Amino acid sequence: MNLQRLTFVLGGASSGKSAYAESLVFASKRPRVYLATAQAFDAEMTEKIRLHQEMRGAEWTTVEAPIDIATVIDGRTEDEVLLIDCLTLWLTNILLADHDVDVEFEKVAKSLLNCACPVIAVSNEVGQGIVPDNALSRKFRSAQGRLNQLVAAHADVAIGVMAGLPFALKGALPE
Repeated sequence: MNLQRLTFVLGGASSGKSAYAESLVFASKRPRVYLATAQAFDAEMTEKIRLHQEMRGAEWTTVEAPIDIATVIDGRTEDEVLLIDCLTLWLTNILLADHDVDVEFEKVAKSLLNCACPVIAVSNEVGQGIVPDNALSRKFRSAQGRLNQLVAAHADVAIGVMAGLPFALKGALPE
């Protein structure tokens, strides 16, 4: 499979988007780099991370970067394929760390555009529900929408995933 420069995979929570993105990486036959943005703040998340690592297996190089993902993206080589899972957790991390969202978005967009290898970026669609009842949740939802629009605008291919089924939002589904 010949991947595009930037593939964006978007869907709701537990929609199958990560599994679909991983299948694209496997099909590429390139050395696999997994950029993990999750942080384990409790036992449930620790177990979820462990299960994801176990499911991926030892054929992946995992780089944990909850905040500075631009440096990881910039450090890739052209023979690799990079999976970022996920931009939603990354955004949560930068909001909670009180970083300037616009500055971080700009750094990541520049890195994505200049990455030496194909990138598959996973993100959650969070704007189809009700208006959140508190300011932080509304700030997050707004920022997530802006981030998704930014990445989708720069992506060669944008893929939605619902109930484990991929559908093309921009470009064609990879074959």
